[in-house]
Amino acid sequence: MTAALTDTPNTAHDRDWRRRVARAFGRAAPHYTRRALAQAQLGEHLWQRLPSTASRIVDLGCGPGDWTQRLTARYGRPALGIDLAFGMLAEARHRHARDAHWLCADATRLPLADGALDLVFSNLAIQWCRNLPALFAELHRVLAPGGVALINTLGPGTLAEVADAWSHPDRRAAVEPFISAACYRALIRRAGLHGHLTPRVARFHYPDLDAVMASIKGVGAQVDRPGARLGRADLVRARARFERHREAAGLPVTYHCLTLELTQPPRNTP
Repeated sequence: MTAALTDTPNTAHDRDWRRRVARAFGRAAPHYTRRALAQAQLGEHLWQRLPSTASRIVDLGCGPGDWTQRLTARYGRPALGIDLAFGMLAEARHRHARDAHWLCADATRLPLADGALDLVFSNLAIQWCRNLPALFAELHRVLAPGGVALINTLGPGTLAEVADAWSHPDRRAAVEPFISAACYRALIRRAGLHGHLTPRVARFHYPDLDAVMASIKGVGAQVDRPGARLGRADLVRARARFERHREAAGLPVTYHCLTLELTQPPRNTP
């Protein structure tokens, strides 16, 4: 789970990464809502920051469409749910067919007109984007003057317990690094958006390692790596290592959530 700060060309490698992300989330779609308890709780904090009015609304990285449906109900007009995964959109249409519109698209190349949106809502999706400069440039392009983007993403330290449990000296890190709040602030400035960032740490507890991994894999947050093979010895080692983190409430999983509240300045403002 990583995102690049520098611009990334549309290479075969990058296209393969997007396909693997879409496939992972597509597989997770039928049981996403049931397992995404941490994501839902973090999203509620973002929800409290919504503006009082909006008419042209996008849920970016909409998943099975639960937030999209709520945005439609709140503002009294159909929101547009956008996701990279066909499987997620199929689930969204099945669950909320009459409540919103749905579009399969890449967040770095949105098929929307300039200044088309008043509000972009995005809960824990953009950390999957490997070309964040392009994504923020798109936000600047599609937001109307005065338009708002409310975004939850993840920062360094997220899933630290998972990373420790699965760490191995002869392999790549189990959890790829998330970018820092300072990097996000630089991206905001570079894109020409106004706004600020609020960090928040949230911890969730699970009874055992199987439940921990279900909470991650079950929401698509585990992209297959070419050549990655884990054996029984790896699982035994991971269980033992994770048990060292156990607390009275269970095995902890930490999320370092970064909430971005962005505004599109007037077009004639430098």
